Formats: sequence, structure tokens, C-alpha cells
Amino acid sequence: MSWKNIIGQKQQIRILRKALETGRFAHAYLFTGPEGSGKESAAFEIASLLNCRSTDTAESEGSCGVCSDCRLIQSFMHPNVEYIFPVEAALLDPGDSAKKENKRFSDAKERYDALIDQKKENPYFSPSMERSMGILTEQIITLQHKSSYMPREGSKKIFIISQAERLHPSAANKLLKLLEEPPAHVLFILVSSRPEALLATIRSRCQAIKFSRVTAGELRLWLKQNRPEIVDPELSFIVSFSRCNLRLAWELINSRDSSPSETATIILRNQALDYLRQVLTPNRFHEAITTCERNAKNLSRGDLTLFLAALLLFFQDVNHRKIKPEFQELNNPDITEAIDRFVKNFPATDFFQISTITEDAIRCIERNVNPLLVMGEFTAEIKALLHRS
Repeated sequence: MSWKNIIGQKQQIRILRKALETGRFAHAYLFTGPEGSGKESAAFEIASLLNCRSTDTAESEGSCGVCSDCRLIQSFMHPNVEYIFPVEAALLDPGDSAKKENKRFSDAKERYDALIDQKKENPYFSPSMERSMGILTEQIITLQHKSSYMPREGSKKIFIISQAERLHPSAANKLLKLLEEPPAHVLFILVSSRPEALLATIRSRCQAIKFSRVTAGELRLWLKQNRPEIVDPELSFIVSFSRCNLRLAWELINSRDSSPSETATIILRNQALDYLRQVLTPNRFHEAITTCERNAKNLSRGDLTLFLAALLLFFQDVNHRKIKPEFQELNNPDITEAIDRFVKNFPATDFFQISTITEDAIRCIERNVNPLLVMGEFTAEIKALLHRS
């Protein structure tokens, strides 16, 4: 990665560049902002810059991304860079080497490795093990131990702590001690979407940099410059579908097929619209229930969120055309006729309320509510609202 691959955040990047150029880097930073805003990828760019061996790359441009150090950081194997996120206690249990042979450890290690692989594929993904109780004391004790060793070749050790708001209380207190007397060769970067949940004493010892949600214009411009093969309607669909969450946008970009008309995002959108037709057709409602159950059981939470988001974007388009028939900035410009037909067939429906229900269902899925319960209630509610008109 380099600075040019960080989307938006011009002021934030300017501050970090200035600190690098003048050598006035703080010993600890707190990167805050919404999920998917790119704050964690900026932390890794700092780690890469401080270890990059390329003499051809100016600091203003960012790290080279191809030298041995940059590649080691990208593979999470660099000795100077530690990445900490909430893991299961099974990975941290003390004991002899036989401990690593037991099933509990090996299963947890397999889940951990899968998350790291997902992080390698998507720099905007923030991993967290489902059975984790947060960032544990043992993880910070390990940091304390590693901070006592000098980095290789005079560079800095960089400790990136993802989802810092999930520090266990005892872990937070141990981290505080490190921040109170920081080794000169260590740089701490705490990353959090909920900084208010951190100890005030930890926040006070970090220089805070607040990242913003990227705008639709910034995401669209970056895609045009860096992924010119993605064109409308797919381009508009990715921007709208992701709601400018870079984690989600990256997943959509990398799941696309070579044929724009057959991309995974468009296929999922069309499946969602077919489900909606089933809900609306009296003699097909049993199909809608079957689809609802199948999706709840077979789709991942991420895909189920995308499925609902596709419906949300469609309902938003219908509402816009209902209010202003000549409205052109649609989320789904390739199916304008279907949108207008929907407006004509359901003139009295409250699509704002339907959109609100859809957003509630998305939040429930994201908060790990049972998918079958969520989808069942959602199906019943939109059927009632649509047939009320």
C-alpha cells in the first residue's frame, strides 16, 4: 500500500506526512473513526514507511510495497510490527509444547489463521475471534516483553492495536503503564471506532487523529483511477451498495466476475429482487418463506447483510422516483424501468417506513441476532406494508 491507495482522509494524511518529514512523531497515536473508514490501513502504511528499504520512494508518496520489509509487513511476519486484535484465550494458555497439540488450541489457531488470511485479502477488514472476551491481559504482557528488545537495524517497533475499545480492564491498565513510560524505539497506534469506551487516561496519552467516512465522490474517483475496468452500472452499484464502507466496498470489488453483468454483487441484487417478487405475489408467498429460510441458513452474515442492503437501495430508489419522477441519481440505474413500475403499482406505500424496517434488519444481523428470526420477521413486516396499499 502507499498514500495514494488510502481513499480520502487528505487532512489526516497531511498531518502524518508532516510528522514523518520533521521527525516529530508522537510515541502513541489513537486513530478513531467509523468502521471501514481506512484508519487501520493508514496505521499499516505508517508501519511500512518506517521500515521500507526502498531509496527511490519519497515519504510523500508512501512505502514502495515491493521491498522485502514491505512484503513481510503485508504477510504479518515482520519482526518490528505487532498486530493485536481480540483473540480466544485458548491461543494464549501457558504450558508445555504438548499444549499446542490439543484440539482446543489447534481449532482456535485455525480460526485465527483464517482471520489473518482474510485481513491479507482485505486491508479494511478488522478481525475479531467470535469466542474472544476482548484483547486479553496475556496479549499486553507479550507486548511488554517484546517492547524491551531493540528493533532491527535502528528502525522502530510498531504496535498496532485493533479495536482498542475491547481491551480487557486488566489489559488496559497494563497498556497504560507502557504508555506512561514508553520505550523510545516503540510506536503505539491504537485503532478504535468507539474511543469513548477507552480509559480516559489511555486517550490522554495518545495523539488522536479522527478519520471520517469517505464520501461517495471520493470512493467513485478512487475506483475510476485505480480500477478503470469497473464501469457503470457496476461502479455506481458498488459505491451505493457499500454505503462508502471501505471494508464492504473492497469485498464487492474482489468478488466481482470478469463479466460486469454477472458480478456477485449484481447476482445478489437480482436474487433479492426475485425474493421481493415472491413476497408480492399471493400464490408465491410460500416460495418467499422458503427463500427466507434458505438464505438464513446458507448465507454468511456478510452476504445476508448485502442481500438486505440491496433491497434497501432498491426501496430508496423507489422512494426517490415516487417523490421526484425525474430523479436520476439512482443506486440501480440499470433497472430504472423496474423501479418506475414498482412506483406505479404501489402508489400509496410508505417506502420510508419500509426502508427503516430494512435498516433495522441489517443492524440486527450485524449484532448477531438469529438470522432466521430476523428474516422471518422482516418478510412478514414488508408483506404487510406492501399489501396495505
